[in-house]
Amino acid sequence: MVIFSLQLMLPSMYLSCSDMLSKLDKMVPSDGECEVDVWPHLQALTSDVISRTAFGSSYEEGKKIFELQNEQGTLLMAQIAKEVDSLILGIINKRKQLAEAGEITESTDLLGLMLESNFNENGERTEMGLRDLIDECKLFYIAGQESTASLLTWTMILLSKHPDW
Repeated sequence: MVIFSLQLMLPSMYLSCSDMLSKLDKMVPSDGECEVDVWPHLQALTSDVISRTAFGSSYEEGKKIFELQNEQGTLLMAQIAKEVDSLILGIINKRKQLAEAGEITESTDLLGLMLESNFNENGERTEMGLRDLIDECKLFYIAGQESTASLLTWTMILLSKHPDW
């Protein structure tokens, strides 16, 4: 069973939020007021959080996956799926190499936990198929970014309308 530990994910979430707030802070003029379209920043934030907490990478490493998802209307679906699979496979292989080299000893993200869960209680290998692993990663990238960015946008709208909250 894979269990997410919020305590292990908080430092990554904090780093992603700090990066976004620093970028937004630089946009504010000296008089302290401006109008900012936060949607692209929230999309980048959620993408970065997903990349860091689920895959131990960064938004930059997963950026092409998110970009391809947004281009699905202009490119052939099969071509996009193949490229996304290839990018995710690269992240998986990189993680496996780091684990085999002993550079990663403890899993603190989704990918590491999924790879570790390939052993049953008797220590026998019960590896999740590579196709299943890639599909799980794609689901996390796709479902997590859009829904979380939307949630954050509505949260900001409601907080601006109800500052007493």
